[in-house]
Amino acid sequence: MKQVKLHTGSVIDVCDDKLNLTDYIHTKLNSAGREDKDDPFFVCDLGDIVKKWRRFQRVLPMVKPYFAMKCNPDLEIIKLMIKLGSNFDCASKMEIKTLLDLGVAADRIIFANPCKQTSFIKYSAANNVKLMTFDNEMELRKVKQFYPDAELVLRIRVDDSKSLCKFGVKFGAEPCNTMHLLQTAKQLHLNVVGVSFHVGSGCYDASLFYDAVKLSRKVFDEGREVGYQFSMLDVGGGFPGDDLAKVSFEETAEKLKDGFNAFFPPEMNVKFIAEPGRYFVASACTNVCNITSVRKLESGNESNFMYYINDGVYGSFNCVMFDHYNPTANALHVTDGPVFKCSVWGPTCDSLDCISKSTLLPRMNIGDWMYFQNMGAYTIAAASKFNGFKQPKVIYMCRRKFADTVTAESVNIDTKMELISKKVLHHHPQSVVKSAAVN
Repeated sequence: MKQVKLHTGSVIDVCDDKLNLTDYIHTKLNSAGREDKDDPFFVCDLGDIVKKWRRFQRVLPMVKPYFAMKCNPDLEIIKLMIKLGSNFDCASKMEIKTLLDLGVAADRIIFANPCKQTSFIKYSAANNVKLMTFDNEMELRKVKQFYPDAELVLRIRVDDSKSLCKFGVKFGAEPCNTMHLLQTAKQLHLNVVGVSFHVGSGCYDASLFYDAVKLSRKVFDEGREVGYQFSMLDVGGGFPGDDLAKVSFEETAEKLKDGFNAFFPPEMNVKFIAEPGRYFVASACTNVCNITSVRKLESGNESNFMYYINDGVYGSFNCVMFDHYNPTANALHVTDGPVFKCSVWGPTCDSLDCISKSTLLPRMNIGDWMYFQNMGAYTIAAASKFNGFKQPKVIYMCRRKFADTVTAESVNIDTKMELISKKVLHHHPQSVVKSAAVN
């Protein structure tokens, strides 16, 4: 293993391709950079993100990714996504400013928040960030007043009943209201360029993507009736972030391609974009925590344990509360002894700070370590410092086979890749799809 200093100033560990995660974690337990040696930390495998990017390009080459910054705004992750050629989905002025300050061109950003603060719209106008979503009439009138040259995308409500986080209750125009909104936009002389949807974050039924594409075609037809010629379909997010998901990325992609072929033939010249967040970063990050206290509970002949660790639901494990995630606790030091019924608790004084109410773990002691995989999505992004507990430091690593891409100052990727729908891109032989799962 060697350390390489990135041109951004951060240090990354370049590891042997065969080095497993737990062996790597062991090497970092006493590493410099943390205020206290028992502080929690994240391991971020930037090579895993590169692998996910290549997989996306193989399986959905006709779809341009706009990485959802809200999912994980870590600057090294953002800089890597820029190098790879990703565009970006932003929800606020701060996210847009972060990208512009990093040199991202305004035309690589979509302001994908249908209900925007007025000053944020003004900021977008001042910085030529034209592409933005809407889903209601008042938003149209607000955009007309403050950014009449914006390029608008109508967010429609679709079935999100098979997802971890449902957005339809808050966002998306009802199908019965889309024609009215398009007529209003036309009367206001606003430029609507396409349609967007979101089947919900962590979707576990790939057929919902097909149904949403079908509904989008109806709105495209309504746009044509009003006088628009839409050129873009934004299929949102909802892609699985790890291989433990109920539906694979390849299954989701096949349903999307079936929808493209059925409802958006090549002669329509439609650009397809998506807003994946969880997909790119969930499996890249592992949270490593120290056991600060142990409580033994006796029940008959059984012993149960309560383990208290130094990160919790007010920190990185806010995903338990807000993202419906059930993280799996793993003992770093594996033993051949028995396992016991255990619960895992965070460090704050709130009794709600429970990470897992019931899990099986070996007998561990104060000072031992646990790790939690697949912790890259909606974790650090929403962490607080409640009760004075600071957020974990992030340590970056990659396997040697991804090092050239991760450590390069720039990557030779055409960021203006052809997005026009073509039948040759829609159809993928099964052998190609299968190869995407192999890295």
